[in-house]
Amino acid sequence: MGHKNPDTDAICSALAYADLLRQTRIPTAVAACCGPPNARTEWVLQTAGIARPTLISDIQPKAIDIARQQVNTALPSDSVIEAYRKMADHHHRSMPVVGEDGILIGMLALQDLLELLIPIGSDPTVPAKYARQVTASIDKIAQTLDAEVISMGDTPSVEQAFLMMVAGSSEPVMQDRIHALLEEQLIIITGDRVGVQLHAAEAGVKCLVITSGFRPSEAIIHAAKNKGTAILLTKRDTASCTQLIRGARSIQSAISREFVSFAPETKLQAVRERLKSDREQVLFPLCDPETNRLVGVLSRTDLVNPERPRLILVDHNEFSQAVAGAEEAEIIEVLDHHRLSGNLVTKEPVQFINKTVGSTCTIVGSAFRGHNLEPSRGIAVCICAGIISDTLNLTSPTTTDEDRAVLEWASQIAEIDVARFKEDFFSAGSVLRGGNFEEAVRSDRKEFEESGYRVSISQVEEIGFDTFWPVREDLQRELQALVEKHGLDLACLMITDITLNDSLLLIEAPAQIRQKIGYPKRDSHLFTLKGIVSRKKQLFPFISSLLAENPKSDGM
Repeated sequence: MGHKNPDTDAICSALAYADLLRQTRIPTAVAACCGPPNARTEWVLQTAGIARPTLISDIQPKAIDIARQQVNTALPSDSVIEAYRKMADHHHRSMPVVGEDGILIGMLALQDLLELLIPIGSDPTVPAKYARQVTASIDKIAQTLDAEVISMGDTPSVEQAFLMMVAGSSEPVMQDRIHALLEEQLIIITGDRVGVQLHAAEAGVKCLVITSGFRPSEAIIHAAKNKGTAILLTKRDTASCTQLIRGARSIQSAISREFVSFAPETKLQAVRERLKSDREQVLFPLCDPETNRLVGVLSRTDLVNPERPRLILVDHNEFSQAVAGAEEAEIIEVLDHHRLSGNLVTKEPVQFINKTVGSTCTIVGSAFRGHNLEPSRGIAVCICAGIISDTLNLTSPTTTDEDRAVLEWASQIAEIDVARFKEDFFSAGSVLRGGNFEEAVRSDRKEFEESGYRVSISQVEEIGFDTFWPVREDLQRELQALVEKHGLDLACLMITDITLNDSLLLIEAPAQIRQKIGYPKRDSHLFTLKGIVSRKKQLFPFISSLLAENPKSDGM
């Protein structure tokens, strides 16, 4: 990625270097930009037949960057056993619950499932010796027991409270106990005890579970159907059935509707701060803020040493000019031709290439040649555009023999006439003629800190100054707005005539600073810069020395 408010060299060098890296040592390299291309750069990309790089305005790690997006979920209709198996299979202690449409409903915790399996209280009117309370539906019980349904009864899918009774006593005793309780709430679990089976069916109990694979007689089946009794036939033994039936309950009542969730774009730092006040929840869902659809989950352990984005800086070497969040990225390389600012600090050694050439695209072109690789025509067009743009077609004082050599080499691959390309490039998208004064001031802008001052220097290149004079006051107002918005001490706009290699300097700054400018003055805010075309090598050093002689005081 290049710098903020990227110019043609920043975007073209990112595209070209990413292409070179994919062919040599980083197959996954992707070009990006932290601001939209200006009109001239768009013209270059169209001419080259290359898509604009990915626009990324902020690379601070976000919740979605570390989240698990393949999420195991439960449905509110799932039984306790179903949900538990999902959690056990993946070693989860918590799980999101979603509807059929993927909308998040709530969170399910393992400890809440246990409370459904082992209820704390029971109805004191029901003798615990004979019965146990369970809440479930007949079809979920059948599913949980892997049972064959002989008779389903009247309301198989309705979840309700049952009394579960194991037929462990004699038939007379079982008859008394069945009649002593509410038959429509009873689930009788028995093996091959035919008498108990028949009496349960004739009494109209809600459900008869026959274990160990024993099949009931036709008389029992007929009686059950007449009374609306469900008969479930399972190969499981009686003891297993009594445990599993509790797990047939749906998880509805265990779903927590109060939980912490995050939008996918939430910064990790904000996530960490929020979790400081929540010590109980272990899994945190990420939901689309508009639809509440679940898109991922993260846990506290995901926040420990998360993988950082790997970033290569091109055409700058300052955090102040880098994409937001660059300080948190893993800077692995720097490719530049500007001054060293001193504020770029990395945790690990990095490859740092800083050459005294006129364009970063020159460095990239030389790298292609060093690897004996020839770029595609489109990439060669980008390399040419970056060099022509930053050196004003080799007329800038920053131009070197290396710039000339790389431009000649790349122009042959690109199959362009450099003189014609230059005319078309600088004619494309004149920001002053277009009337977008905000873009004129902000599209190619560098911000610095010098001698206590916050400084912004913008530059536009035009064919002649005719487009400047009608909009001079509008540009001054934009500089004033820029100063106010960003808390600057001074803001400059350098308007360069590429035909005469001269510039005008429009400045918004305190009077005591403007009075120190030694260039010919057109008015109190406008100066003529004869033979000055380079912001980097000519204007900035002058502004820097001027401010160094007049360091900012607390009262200024």
